[in-house]
Amino acid sequence: MRVDILTIFPGMFSGVLEYGLIRQAREKGILDFRVHDLRDFTHDRHRSVDDVPYGGGPGMVFRPEPIFEGVNAIRESDAIVLLPTPQGELFTNQIAEDLARARQLIFVCGRYEGVDERVCEALVKRELSIGDFVTMGGELPSLVMVEAIMRFVPGVVGQKESVASDSFQQSLLDYPHYTRPEEYSGYRVPEVLLSGHHERIRRWRRKMALKRTLERRPEMLKNVKLSQEDQALLEEIRKKDS
Repeated sequence: MRVDILTIFPGMFSGVLEYGLIRQAREKGILDFRVHDLRDFTHDRHRSVDDVPYGGGPGMVFRPEPIFEGVNAIRESDAIVLLPTPQGELFTNQIAEDLARARQLIFVCGRYEGVDERVCEALVKRELSIGDFVTMGGELPSLVMVEAIMRFVPGVVGQKESVASDSFQQSLLDYPHYTRPEEYSGYRVPEVLLSGHHERIRRWRRKMALKRTLERRPEMLKNVKLSQEDQALLEEIRKKDS
């Protein structure tokens, strides 16, 4: 996969690319990550990318010309152009998995009051939001989405089972995880995880995933196809909490 970033702050990405799975994916040739300075596609001596909004109001708006020229200079025929914005659809695990099938993703990182709407109308395939809050620009949301998307690209994560069992992948939050030592500062690992009984461990983990989802994100359970075992486990959880 090729990922291109259009930004006025290319230096924000240099450190992130040198760590973790993204660095490994780049070294393996799985991920081609390119950062482009939006100001390189301007033509005035001040390298201006923004201007005051028509109709008045506070702040500045990114002009369409540098973005159009930048996207047209770097995109291939099947590229998907993305705009991180609070006005976009909520970015989800399913969207990340869908985008992982693309050959090229282009992230347009806005700032200030946003980008000229003609960019959205003519260039952008999807406007995406990482939550109901506002960041100072599209750079950090782009990195969040890139990390989520990369997990679904074959070869990036060594153990496929790790991705398959993540939170949201099965429409539930993840179950609790423990490692050595068995006891620390008075807190013990649940006995079932020390039992070696695989079926009991599987059932406990499923129950804990259901419990966490019920307590923290109950609305998610509406979209889960619950088995008879799941329904029985939820009944146990509700009875214990009542």
